Amino acid sequence: MSDPIAVVGTDTGVGKTVVTAGLTRWLRERGVDARAIKPAQTGFPPDDDAGFVTEACGDPDAATCCRYLEPPLAPRVAAARTGAELTYDSILTACRDAVADVDRPIVEGIGGLRVPLAGDHEVIDLVDDLEATALVVTRSGLGTLNHTALSVEALERRGIDVAGIVCNEYEGATVAERTNPPELERMTGHDVETVPPLEGETPQALADGVADGLSTAFLKQIGLDD
Repeated sequence: MSDPIAVVGTDTGVGKTVVTAGLTRWLRERGVDARAIKPAQTGFPPDDDAGFVTEACGDPDAATCCRYLEPPLAPRVAAARTGAELTYDSILTACRDAVADVDRPIVEGIGGLRVPLAGDHEVIDLVDDLEATALVVTRSGLGTLNHTALSVEALERRGIDVAGIVCNEYEGATVAERTNPPELERMTGHDVETVPPLEGETPQALADGVADGLSTAFLKQIGLDD
């Protein structure tokens, strides 16, 4: 088993799920025993990130979710509002079991790093306790420099390795977009890849678009192409 990759975001809706699906599908197509692990899914239904990955890979074994909660809120808040019991230890144990069950575990975060997970613990605590390497997914346009730099700084303060940064839905249509990748590399010291807006209506097509958008050198750097 390899150390897990944690696909974390600067915010909700930045594209963590499609990046997770792209990496998982890419690995499994090459015969690697890879699985996406979602620690907790809120807004279920209709939101189902693990379901998206399984559909993208065409295999129910491609992803698992440790806990489902209905309100579209941070897990801790969603559990409190519905009276559901949710402990950090239960999430951590479930994630560790899932990580130990596959060769290439890919853990998808929930919102941003400081999202309340359970009790006094946040998403960044889980990334740390799983001894994962973080891949930071962020928006490409104006405003991303601050959010991304702060997220990388938070990870590094905890001693969490950062494999790189992915600017999602990159078009290069504005000066901000065109200058953000090199500026993020200067600010953080990490390589930045871009994934363009993806065409296609199926999870499979979207996942393939992510894999096609990432360079072989970057995949090697984050430990996914040996």
